[in-house]
Amino acid sequence: MTSVAEQSPPYIRGISPYVPGKPITQVARELGLAVENIVKLASNENPLGMSGKARAAIASALKGAERYPDQFNLIAALAERHGVEAAQVILGNGSNDVLDLVARAFLAPGRSAVCSQYAFAVYPLATIAAGAACIAAPAKDFGHDPVAMSAAIQADTPVLWIANPNNPTGNFIRKDDLRRFIASIPPRVVVVLDEAYTDYLSPVERFDATSWIGEFPNLIITRTFSKIYGLAGLRIGYGIAAPEVADLMNRVRQPFNVNSLALAGALAALADQEFVAVSYELNRRGMEQLISGVDALGVQYIPSHGNFLTLSVPLAAKVNLRLLEQGVIVRPLVGYGLPGHLRVTIGLEHENVRFLAAFERALKT
Repeated sequence: MTSVAEQSPPYIRGISPYVPGKPITQVARELGLAVENIVKLASNENPLGMSGKARAAIASALKGAERYPDQFNLIAALAERHGVEAAQVILGNGSNDVLDLVARAFLAPGRSAVCSQYAFAVYPLATIAAGAACIAAPAKDFGHDPVAMSAAIQADTPVLWIANPNNPTGNFIRKDDLRRFIASIPPRVVVVLDEAYTDYLSPVERFDATSWIGEFPNLIITRTFSKIYGLAGLRIGYGIAAPEVADLMNRVRQPFNVNSLALAGALAALADQEFVAVSYELNRRGMEQLISGVDALGVQYIPSHGNFLTLSVPLAAKVNLRLLEQGVIVRPLVGYGLPGHLRVTIGLEHENVRFLAAFERALKT
C-alpha cells in the first residue's frame, strides 16, 4: 500500500533533519543524572542568560499577550541602529527563519545555491526544502574559500550563503577581504551574510556591513538575538536588505511570525548594550581559559572568533560519550562532516573548569 508520505516531493523526503545539541533534560533521562549537575556547552547560548531589562520587558508584555504582536517598535529601533529604512528590516522567528525566507523568495526546483563546506547546517536545509540543489565549495583551513565559492556559482545559482564568523568552525573573513569577495559575486546573485556571531568579534575586527547594501543591493545581512543577547528560547532574529529585496522576503513571511514576548525582550535587549559588553568580556576571558586548558592537554583546535571552540579529537564519538556520562554536553560535528571534532561553547568560569576536567578524564579512558 502506498504511503501518503510518498506524496511529498522527493527533495523533501530526502532531507536529513537538523539535529540540535542535546537538551539537559534529555541527557538527564538517558543517563540517570540530576538536571542540576549537568553543564550544557553545546548550543552556543549565552551562559549569563538574558539581560535583566529584557526579562522585565518580557514579564510586562505578558499583560498584552491576548493581542496580536506589533512589530513596529522593534523594526524602528533596528532601522535606527543600522542607519537604514524601516522597509529594509525583516523580522524572523530566529535568524533561521530569515534564512528560510531567503530560500523561499529566491530558490526553486531547477535552481542552486552555493555555501562553504563545514558551514551552518541550515543553509543546505533551507536550500533543499525549496527544491533547489546545494553546492558546497571546498573549505580552506576549515573556513570559506572565496575563490572556490565564486567558481562554484552556476548559471542557475541565485543565492550564495556566507557565515562570518562561521559556525561550527569559528573562522572569520576580515573586512577588506570580505568586501572584495562580495564585489566579485555577480550582481544577479543574492549574497546572504549571516552575522549571528558578529558581536563576539574584537573591537578591531568589528565593522557594520549594512553600510554596504547601498553599493551591493544583492546583499542580505542576517543577525540574531539568540547568541550574545541570550534570547535563544524566544526565537527572534532579523535581516537587513535593499527595500525591494526585503519586500519580496516579507511577502513569504508568515503573518505575526515573531511573538509579543520576543519582540519586547529584543527591544529591551537591544537597548541594554552594557549587558552586551559584559557578555563579550566574559566570552573573551572564557575563550582564553579554554584555549589555555586545551593547550595544556596538547589538543589541537580551530582558532575561533565566536563564542565556541572547535577541538580536533580523533576519537570524538567515544570522548563525547565519556563527557555525557560526566554530565557535560558538547556538540559532536559528525553532521557537519567533521567526525573527528567536538564544538564547545564558552561557559561561565566554573563551567569551563568543569569541562576541562571532564575532558581530560574522557581523553584518558
